[in-house]
Amino acid sequence: MAFKDFALDAGSAPPVPKTMHPHLGALIEQARRTRGRLSMAVAYPCDRSSLAAVSEAALAGLVKPILVGPRERMEAVAIDAGIDISGFSVHDTVDDPCIAAAQAAGLCRDGHAAALMKGSLHSDELLAAALARDAGLRTGRRTSHVFVLDVPGFNRPLLLTDCVVNIAPSLVEKRDIAQNAIDFAHAMGIARPHMAILSAMEHVNPAIPSTVDAAALCKMADRGQIVGAVLDGPLAFDNAISAESAINKGIASAVAGHPDVLLVPTLEAGNMLYKQLIYMAGAECAGLVLGMRVPIVLTSRSDSVASRIASCALAALASRAP
Repeated sequence: MAFKDFALDAGSAPPVPKTMHPHLGALIEQARRTRGRLSMAVAYPCDRSSLAAVSEAALAGLVKPILVGPRERMEAVAIDAGIDISGFSVHDTVDDPCIAAAQAAGLCRDGHAAALMKGSLHSDELLAAALARDAGLRTGRRTSHVFVLDVPGFNRPLLLTDCVVNIAPSLVEKRDIAQNAIDFAHAMGIARPHMAILSAMEHVNPAIPSTVDAAALCKMADRGQIVGAVLDGPLAFDNAISAESAINKGIASAVAGHPDVLLVPTLEAGNMLYKQLIYMAGAECAGLVLGMRVPIVLTSRSDSVASRIASCALAALASRAP
């Protein structure tokens, strides 16, 4: 990665991408200021894309990488790609992504790493290793994923959950998805996040189960089963995002028009929503798997440099490591 691709901040601060969206850029600065470099086990980074992702995050001053995989193969890829990994720790394994993922999870379990990052293996292979009982990374919570979206024209980062892990979550699972996102919003510095629980309409309709779940989640928050946020739902996307739309529909809500978090009814709905925001609204996003003992970064070959770096910043903010 050439330094011409970066802009240096004043003083001796590490470089950040010139094209970084402002809200994600602020989160990177917050992570560097408050958390420092996070020890991160990177499972099977055996292609150019995954090695570049961790190299960029290290260059940005966010992580201390531990590369977990076959040393010779990783070094060969790095040389071919022109990526310097000489300063990274390497945990040598046989050339098997599932074994590398299990050993990376083990490094997190044993306290040698405070976060886990996907290399050039499938997401389900990494999550299977992390969720295995002997990995020791499970908590009492349902695992879920959160995106942090930087949407042009929106005056704050917008959290979106769950678009990656839970396909059709039950009410109990949505409770954990909501609490995971709320706790992470706190880690970002949002003291009392406003969560909009999305459906196709703003009225409870038994024919649309997500409206019933939304109402139940709000009552659970009233009774202390979900804590640390203001919840409202069901809300359609228009009145969740637009205060004007909420007023026009006669909705009196502290959340409508002012959300920090959008909780989607299913993975399908969330997947379409976040891709629409990226490809049609010019949004940038970073993401994180929550509900485990350590945060997990799932990178993709289609991720931008900004997205990769920002995802590592989110992991630093979410980590409980000192």
